[in-house]
Amino acid sequence: MTNGTSLQDHVRHAKQLMDKAVEAVKREFSTVRTGRAAVSLLDNIMVDYYGTPTPLNQMASVHAPEPQMLTVQPWDQTQVANIEKAIRAADLGLNPSNDGKLVRIPIPPLTEERRKQLAKQVHEIAEEHRTAVRNIRRDENDKLKKMLKDKTISEDAERDGLDEVQKLTDTYISKIDEVSKSKEHEIMNV
Repeated sequence: MTNGTSLQDHVRHAKQLMDKAVEAVKREFSTVRTGRAAVSLLDNIMVDYYGTPTPLNQMASVHAPEPQMLTVQPWDQTQVANIEKAIRAADLGLNPSNDGKLVRIPIPPLTEERRKQLAKQVHEIAEEHRTAVRNIRRDENDKLKKMLKDKTISEDAERDGLDEVQKLTDTYISKIDEVSKSKEHEIMNV
């Protein structure tokens, strides 16, 4: 932000960054396993494709034909074994099998202990993103204080800006809490 930026620009910038933090937490939560099959479960899987780590979804079609089963149909049939190996190595607690053309991944029901581990993981992810939102608040507040010091805004304008940024922070942290509670509820429901 330059000296020519207005208070509204700072607030708008903070809002955009906080929106990205909420979207990031939603994306991360989509890869956390629940008791049912979800294609997004395999989003972070990287497969060794002729020596190059390649995202699974760029080399195969992933489907959830039933609530407790995922299937992976590679576009290059020679990669079936590599895909199976990558899924096992991802440590998702999944046991894939292949028939030479298709990788089938049964989604076992979660144990109570595993549910608690996943809920804890969700809580940690949410806390990371809450911290990111607080860091955005800190950065924007520092910029506002610098603008006051440089006499480009008045004390009243700075106070208004700090209040706006704090309101945004509270709003976005509550959004993250909401998404987190929803995901924890989804995990803990049998």
